[in-house]
Amino acid sequence: MPTSRRLATATAGAALLVPFLLGCGALEKAADCVRTADRIADSVADLQRAADGAAEDPQQAAEALDRIDKNVDDIQKDTGDADVKKAVDHLDTAVGNVRASLEKGDEVPDVSPVVDAAGELTKVCTS
Repeated sequence: MPTSRRLATATAGAALLVPFLLGCGALEKAADCVRTADRIADSVADLQRAADGAAEDPQQAAEALDRIDKNVDDIQKDTGDADVKKAVDHLDTAVGNVRASLEKGDEVPDVSPVVDAAGELTKVCTS
């Protein structure tokens, strides 16, 4: 086979492989999103438990919020998806509101917006 024909064949093969590799990258990012959303769901469950006892141990709720913040940061760094970014922003705002509530001395902060936002993120990551 002449060199030019081998080069053309190799180039065509590489061109066919690029979409497949990009697809794998997209699948990997989606899987990362799901794993991180799962960790956020665990942190939200911790937050719900901690919020019930915030009067006795506000630090426990703050630590749960910190874990959620870290996971949110991980997703923000790894995604280019507009829907995921929107859900992450919503979750970030909800976490900020609960944190502010705790800092003001609210003994039973309303964590339902965090729960809702985490559910929204999980839904976006899995759809």
